[in-house]
Amino acid sequence: MTSKILLENLKIFAYHGVLPEETILGTYYIINVEVHADLWKASESDDLKDTINYAVINSIIHEEMKVPSKLLEHVIGRIFNRLEYAFPRISFIRVRLTKTNPPMQGEMHGVSVEMEKQCNK
Repeated sequence: MTSKILLENLKIFAYHGVLPEETILGTYYIINVEVHADLWKASESDDLKDTINYAVINSIIHEEMKVPSKLLEHVIGRIFNRLEYAFPRISFIRVRLTKTNPPMQGEMHGVSVEMEKQCNK
């Protein structure tokens, strides 16, 4: 059985970007994370050790968002690495990272990079 855990529209202030002012002023980012794993045992045991602790996922995301990067892809890659290390039973990860106020012309809700990965089993 495959199950999904979704962290939806997590809003974090951070300092990512290529332009110097982005690393000084910062902006809000919206992060959506989806992980797949077999959580059937937790559905029977009601025990946290039998699932993927989404509070830990949240902590990992916050920690990696504190590390300034030029590229959103780099931030996502670090999140992938940390999640795979913390939870070896994850079989799939999808992360969408949205910069809400990109320094570009035009009015928009943001610019997003979405990456997904099948994890090694």
